[in-house]
Amino acid sequence: MLVAGIMSGTSVDGIDVVLVNIQGEGFEQTVRIEGFQEVPFPAGIRKEVLAISNTRTHTANISQLNFLLGTLFGEAVVETCKCTGIPIEKIELVGSHGQTIYHQAEGSDLSGREVRSTMQIGEAACIAHILKTPVVADFRPADMAAGGQGAPLVPFVDYLLFRHQTDNRVALNIGGIANLTAIPAYSGAESVIAFDTGPGNMVIDALVEYSTKGARSYDCNGEMASRGKVNEPLLAELLADQYYRQPAPKSTGREQSGSAYVAKLLDQDITPESLIATAARLTSQTIVLGIERLVLPIMPVNQLIVSGGGLHNPVIMQDIQKGLPATEVLTSSDFGIEGDAKEALAFAVFAYETYHGRPSNLPSATGASCSKILGKISLAGD
Repeated sequence: MLVAGIMSGTSVDGIDVVLVNIQGEGFEQTVRIEGFQEVPFPAGIRKEVLAISNTRTHTANISQLNFLLGTLFGEAVVETCKCTGIPIEKIELVGSHGQTIYHQAEGSDLSGREVRSTMQIGEAACIAHILKTPVVADFRPADMAAGGQGAPLVPFVDYLLFRHQTDNRVALNIGGIANLTAIPAYSGAESVIAFDTGPGNMVIDALVEYSTKGARSYDCNGEMASRGKVNEPLLAELLADQYYRQPAPKSTGREQSGSAYVAKLLDQDITPESLIATAARLTSQTIVLGIERLVLPIMPVNQLIVSGGGLHNPVIMQDIQKGLPATEVLTSSDFGIEGDAKEALAFAVFAYETYHGRPSNLPSATGASCSKILGKISLAGD
């Protein structure tokens, strides 16, 4: 089955579309990427999305962007098919992560009841109408309904792709938020440990955008960080956050490391380059600390397999290798999975499993009380 996976992450830096051929079922299935494309958002859309993320807003803004993003996601698949030469009629199913605008993994009081919630927008009915294909979307709520954090979900696919009989491996994705999956050798999926380590590119991107007055949206090749000097007192203050000492499973997001967090950093009397260098070190250090505190007590790590936008930042990658000298640091491309495509691929796999009535969350990774079939299906109709 040819499945399109669509991913728009916390960094809101574009729409990733992967076309993947999937055969088989469960952890015995095979996946082969047939095409991949990153489609930039139209000018102004990123700003609109960030404006409604984790903030008080109007329901009209959410409703309008929900439908607009669904249309953009569908059009991104059309563009990807054109660029790769794959006829759109060959796509049999679509999995769309949607754009997260709010994720509350920990409960809070609402009228005397504890509530946890998540919201991803990008109307699946719009995608289904454009592509004339069934679409599976809104994957996180089913896991949260069963008491899970709703994240990270990718460990199911990490286990599918990277499990090994003799090597203990950690799959690390450095997106807006960094998350990892620890996969012990000779283990079943129930032995997987996974959690968000903390900010990935999100804080760095926001600092770059502010310091360049919008001329840049990310630190290309770590150039700005490499010109700065890590502010050790500020770094120590950031690392004192209790999140980094919590046990797994756990997840975090823009709610903890968003605009208010960045505003406090900008109040510091520190040069922009040094702020960015400190944010980059926060990313690498929290990844290393997460492995040291929660993974190494359980297993040695033979290989760290990195994907996501952060793998293109040599400052972060060098710091990780320095912090884990006994571990071989690789990228998912070394295993035939383009680093920027892995998360979009994951949601293609989730859609495939859901469409066939099979669960695809890992309770050991999210804390859910049971396995769940994820997502909701929008049919194409006529």
